[in-house]
Amino acid sequence: MELNPEWQYVADGVMGGISKGGMRQEMFRGRMATVLRGDVSLDNSGGFIQIAFDLSSDGAGFNARDWDGVELDICGNGARYDIRLRTDQLTRPWQSFRTDFIASPKWQEHRIAFDAVEANKTDAIFDPTQLRRIGILAVGREFQAEVAVANVRLYCLP
Repeated sequence: MELNPEWQYVADGVMGGISKGGMRQEMFRGRMATVLRGDVSLDNSGGFIQIAFDLSSDGAGFNARDWDGVELDICGNGARYDIRLRTDQLTRPWQSFRTDFIASPKWQEHRIAFDAVEANKTDAIFDPTQLRRIGILAVGREFQAEVAVANVRLYCLP
């Protein structure tokens, strides 16, 4: 199932951090993509920039139980990034279900299986019937971020 994300940019400034960045739609290495760029700083309790989108326009949970995971076409600067999934189970903004990936300088398809995501700062178990938000984060260390996402879809294994 192809998704049509309305990406939003968020940085650690919401928590007092000083990381700087932005996102924009552009041609990136031959493909139209949403590109996240910026400088991640750990100063002032910071440490992230991100792009994220809600699966439902009203922010409610989406029932993704008929799919096995999320598939993204990604390209970047060779750095490690996080993908974070949020569900209606989570009550705090710092809670998520996550895994990481390397954004290769060449376009690659990344599959994130729902049963492979790890709970982050929560005891909840991932429930795909309550999937609400998908995010790509440059997080946890000082570095210059550049990651592009061309397509996002839910997938089923045969």
